[in-house]
Amino acid sequence: MRCLRYHPAAKPYFILLMLAASLVLGSCEGTDARRHTPPEDNVLPATLTDSKKPYNRPSTIIEALEHPYSPWVDSVFNTLTPEQRIAQLMVIEAFSDKGPAYEADVMRLIKKYKVGGIIFFQGGPVRQAKLTNSYQAAANVPLLIAMDAETGVGMRLDSTVQYPFQQMLGAIEDNGLIYKMGAEVAEEFKRLGMHVNFAPVADINNNAANPIIGYRAFGEDKFDVTAKSLAYMVGMQDNGILATAKHFPGHGDTDVDSHYDLPVIPYNRYRLDSLELYPFRELIKYGVGSIMVAHMHIPKLDSAKNVPSTLSKPIVTGLLKKQLDFKGLIFTDAMVMKGVTKYFKPGEAEVRALIAGNDVLERLNSVPKAIQAIKLAIIRGDLTQEEIDLKCRRVLAAKQWLGLDKYKPIELENLYEDLNNPISDTTNRVLAEASATLLINHKKTIPFKEKRRIKVATVSVGARETTVFQKEIGDNLKARHFIISRKADKKEVAKLMKQLRDFDVVMLSLYGPSIRPSINLGYSDEARLMVQQIIRKHKTITVLFDNAYAINQFPGIEESSAFILAYQPLYYAQKTAARIITGELPPRGRLPVTVNLFFKYNDGIRKANVFAQGQ
Repeated sequence: MRCLRYHPAAKPYFILLMLAASLVLGSCEGTDARRHTPPEDNVLPATLTDSKKPYNRPSTIIEALEHPYSPWVDSVFNTLTPEQRIAQLMVIEAFSDKGPAYEADVMRLIKKYKVGGIIFFQGGPVRQAKLTNSYQAAANVPLLIAMDAETGVGMRLDSTVQYPFQQMLGAIEDNGLIYKMGAEVAEEFKRLGMHVNFAPVADINNNAANPIIGYRAFGEDKFDVTAKSLAYMVGMQDNGILATAKHFPGHGDTDVDSHYDLPVIPYNRYRLDSLELYPFRELIKYGVGSIMVAHMHIPKLDSAKNVPSTLSKPIVTGLLKKQLDFKGLIFTDAMVMKGVTKYFKPGEAEVRALIAGNDVLERLNSVPKAIQAIKLAIIRGDLTQEEIDLKCRRVLAAKQWLGLDKYKPIELENLYEDLNNPISDTTNRVLAEASATLLINHKKTIPFKEKRRIKVATVSVGARETTVFQKEIGDNLKARHFIISRKADKKEVAKLMKQLRDFDVVMLSLYGPSIRPSINLGYSDEARLMVQQIIRKHKTITVLFDNAYAINQFPGIEESSAFILAYQPLYYAQKTAARIITGELPPRGRLPVTVNLFFKYNDGIRKANVFAQGQ
């Protein structure tokens, strides 16, 4: 059970994780979801539970959603008009860095239409907290506050902690560390008055050309992806934040970005059952509270032309709700994405999403158009008010389970300090040390021992100043540091190559354009050729601080004397790589994806045999 090693931080829940990773995917009910006409479960029962009983918070979000009747839910529901019940199913976008006019427009949607929630994007923590307090004060029903924060709130907000993307986490063997990160992300969310994280990414990325998932996935192995998704999910939900597995039924094997077009998935149900659906099936078994449906066309599941999975009743109701028996909340992916808007107009798309079986519509093009279209659909009989009412009750039940029946404004004092505590810093260090992957170590190049008359240079490509990696190397070895642009021209390259003639060893670090991993690192032809020349002409220790798939952008990198993949240019990732080179730390990571013939899934010279074998 390599991928589910127990860690004390994970508490007893990793017994469940160990079971989950060992399960073999069972057979499914039927091969065509459209052959099954699911019974109507979106109608209110004839007799409600006694609304006068005191509320005892269910132990799980699923239990709360299965019985969406309580005094608070009943009282709030009864204050809402039919139109306001529709609006409770809508989550609108919000930014805290777009100024007063934009904020006033968000406020107008909250006051006029009584929308159910907000998903925050870019901005700052204090600004967001102030806006959240204002928006909540204006809402007649407390707002469900969400964020698409796969790496924690630092993925969206300045001056907050950024944890690694999932590919870097996929290199870690101890899933207890991922549970711990999930728990800390949950604390950040609660401190900012948020309730739902659209994470983890449960997609299995087995397509190196995938333009939208890639480094956002834990890897290509379904058991690893499942185990790590469970760890992240349980870490958040144990600590009171609703996790959202995405992108159902699996976005890992596409070469089209659904933000810009509609991907087509050609695979049949057998293939989907054996691979893409596996993580979602297991997450459902272990209580994931919500799932996000992707915009993908899957003809073998729904043959209707150009219908994205988000709008497909055979996929959302037939497959997810009936065959996989999912009882949690179902979110659409953003309704502003071209994967849905290319073929369906605003309003029509939202109607079809609700008919398909989704509970919550995320990021709409037009709230008023969607509400009007849904009202007309009810009049036509395409939807019923009873279906809307039950969805509304489920949203309210989730809000109560998440504590919104006892809503309190966010305390602004010490907010920055609370979001940047020493615990998160330690976690980031430990994650980096557990993930750095040593892929090549010819003739015991690492650990590198300083010798007289051996001259060492460090070269950082893509940096603007001396890097953390270079400074860490410089603290332990006598070395001269060089920096050169990713866009270097022939003249700059020639100058550097001339300077390097006097050096015996080059420690070559490669960076992309940002702290996020990149699809394309944007190196000039001259810069790529320079990397190749350095490796061939010098004893070179190469470190890539970016996406594993970016290895393919550097032909000849496998000829390095030693090669470390560090996945991202995070502070501790850079310090860890340097300390592995100098022998202060053992390498512990393993490659979570197959990159090419030289670097395959699970490769990595780890601590048990690292320096003894001299690979």
